[in-house]
Amino acid sequence: MGQIKVEHNVGGIEGLCVIEPQVFGDERGYFVETYNYNDFSKNGIDLTFVQDNQSASRRGVLRGLHFQKEFPQDKLVRVIKGEVYDVAVDLREGSKTFGKWYGITLTAENKKQFFIPKNFAHGFLVLSETAEFCYKVTDFYHPNDEGGLMWDDPDIGVDWPMPEGMTKEDLILSEKDKVNPSYQEFLKERGMR
Repeated sequence: MGQIKVEHNVGGIEGLCVIEPQVFGDERGYFVETYNYNDFSKNGIDLTFVQDNQSASRRGVLRGLHFQKEFPQDKLVRVIKGEVYDVAVDLREGSKTFGKWYGITLTAENKKQFFIPKNFAHGFLVLSETAEFCYKVTDFYHPNDEGGLMWDDPDIGVDWPMPEGMTKEDLILSEKDKVNPSYQEFLKERGMR
């Protein structure tokens, strides 16, 4: 117990947390406890995670910005191979930081984890040759429940770092992510504009 350090409300956004687990290493390698309910609960993340997911992507792949419409999920994300730039955008109605984003570099080496509460849009960009990304979620996957926002929407203004030798035009997006709506369209759909 007590083997994690939690930075709460990162970027001034309530609920977003960066978690650094304690790493025990020697000449043989290392051991790290990536999740312990008691430690997380003691640090204000008292949730039941119901599904673990893992994805692999190559340099320049950008996934996002995604959110769930009717079945929102809290997410605990980390990288087990390579390096990604991970981003969360606050979409909680009534939040003081609605529309504000925060990004963090997650790597296999730094072993940091990013806790993203429900009702945030989430995305990441692979900076290394390849990356493996793991995330725990608090609700099951529901087909047809995923919403999205343009990854480069100027009203949100995420400052994505480009992978070495690449420009924005070189990034690899799914066909779905290429046509995600703008932030203004999102607000209009929600009756907030």
